[in-house]
Amino acid sequence: MQDNKNPYSVFIGKMIVTKEGKRLGFVRDITFETRSGELINVVIKDSTPYTRSLNLERTSSNDLLVPYSAIIAIGDFVIVSEEDLI
Repeated sequence: MQDNKNPYSVFIGKMIVTKEGKRLGFVRDITFETRSGELINVVIKDSTPYTRSLNLERTSSNDLLVPYSAIIAIGDFVIVSEEDLI
């Protein structure tokens, strides 16, 4: 039986865009709840000026976070709903 789960490495480096096509940056890392395995946030690297103007949560090292709940689809790009970011 084939397992349809995507490995962590598939997400790293993918471009993050809004469904309207605005570029936000690239996936640096993913944060998750260690007990349940629930994905919480996507850490952005190389954020764009547009992304920095959004009121996104930041890590202690000042990296921007996109809530996993804002992700609509993952394919060639990680597509997020801008309405869920604000």
